[in-house]
Amino acid sequence: MTAPRVTPQEAWDDLVQGNERFIKGDLLHPQQSAARRTEISGSQAPNAAFLGCSDSRVAAEILFDCGLGDLFVARNMGQIANENTTATMEFAVAELGVAVIVVLAHGSCGAVKAAINQTTAHPRDVTPAIKDELARIQPSVQEEWFTSDQSTPYVDEAQIDPDAVGRRHLYSTINALVRSSRVISDAVASGALSIVGCQYELADGRVAPVTAIGQLAITR
Repeated sequence: MTAPRVTPQEAWDDLVQGNERFIKGDLLHPQQSAARRTEISGSQAPNAAFLGCSDSRVAAEILFDCGLGDLFVARNMGQIANENTTATMEFAVAELGVAVIVVLAHGSCGAVKAAINQTTAHPRDVTPAIKDELARIQPSVQEEWFTSDQSTPYVDEAQIDPDAVGRRHLYSTINALVRSSRVISDAVASGALSIVGCQYELADGRVAPVTAIGQLAITR
């Protein structure tokens, strides 16, 4: 195991400051010079890892005003904690010594909307690979649906809030990381790692923390 170089709080606070710059439009674009490129050509030592959606509007390094070597990033449709992304986060913790993992949901998520459609009585045809991934979001769809309607298991797309489903799925992703990875769980238990679940608002650029696991204070 590689020991973290900073505390989870220090790593998170740096990200918060970067996001504030992004919101205000006062970007520093740090660590993006030719000298930085040369400096890290032989190794990397990021303090934070990021598991987010592949949505083209949700680019981690831009949202947090970071540069080369600052973030270890994994993205897929709907920020799903599958075998690949879990292994990627484990590598970040065990081999690179990251102190915080940010799991980022966002509004108007196409994967969440697609998962909702797949839970209706007449879902659209999708490829087998897409169907398998959307199935990981569907439990959150049905959990949200059954909070208001227990008369049918089939979701009415007009009667369910996709962002509420996305928040449920955010919790599910964090739980999956902790439940399926002893490396991640042990690092959290030791105080070396924290996990922050956040919601990104596309309109104003704010990454708002929703929940955190570990020795970390967040401002909601």
